[in-house]
Amino acid sequence: MRVVDAHHHLWSLSEVSYPWLNARGVRRFFGDPTPIQRDYLPVDFRTDHDGIEVTASVHVQVGAAPGAEIAETAWLDAQGAATGLPSAIIAFADLTASDLDRVLDAHAAAAPTRLRGVRQIVSRHPSEDAAPDLLVSDAFLDGLRLLAARGLSFDLQLSAPLLGLAAERFAMVPALPVALCHAGSPWDRSPDGLAAWRDGLAAMAGLPKATCKLSGLGMTDPDWTPASLAPIIAAVLEAFGPRRTMWGSNFPVDRLYRSYRALFEAVLSCVPAGDHGDVFAGTATRFYRL
Repeated sequence: MRVVDAHHHLWSLSEVSYPWLNARGVRRFFGDPTPIQRDYLPVDFRTDHDGIEVTASVHVQVGAAPGAEIAETAWLDAQGAATGLPSAIIAFADLTASDLDRVLDAHAAAAPTRLRGVRQIVSRHPSEDAAPDLLVSDAFLDGLRLLAARGLSFDLQLSAPLLGLAAERFAMVPALPVALCHAGSPWDRSPDGLAAWRDGLAAMAGLPKATCKLSGLGMTDPDWTPASLAPIIAAVLEAFGPRRTMWGSNFPVDRLYRSYRALFEAVLSCVPAGDHGDVFAGTATRFYRL
């Protein structure tokens, strides 16, 4: 079957500076990054596929050092030209910056056929928030409007308690396509936590241009089994439907927990067969114009 990986990462530690990949011995919200603190190139990504036919992919920015974001985009575009992957690039930009227009111009010049949008992380985990105040920032809202005006999308990563507020704010930019990363990061797996997460999913799904990624599932459930993933996947499909749901590996981060094939086959088993075409290729193809 044709597969589009809608969320993954690549990096070369000699070409672009990544502070978190160079910080040895520092445990992160997703675990110990030591096994992935080395180059991860398209050849490594393809090797990890283990025979799964990934025909297109979407690279999402991965924490390049301040000032190195354009270099990341340029390096990724060169990899795409040389190897075929990634097919599309989601770059980093600070949407509150006074020079946002210039930065977006620079990204577009660095990846003229592959740039599709921006990710600026709102929050990652209760222990490691990024910038949750972005959601109530007028400058951030103006930045989102600029993305929409340029025909770009926004990849939204945040923790589940912020979903309701995010839905309210993104409703103010109805023309902007938004992809909710990592199923909205349901860290709290208590009954109350999951109920609140489902309410937040429903609010985000009310945005007509919103989609949701079945990605980063290992970060919120490192010891996952198909049985533990099934209710999360079912809730996303119930809220967004298969035509607005897409799968992403989050490799190599999710490689910390399981192989590419094991992850792919587990999610595949949890998605109804009739929805495979949309979830594993069609939605990402439409959303990211692949």
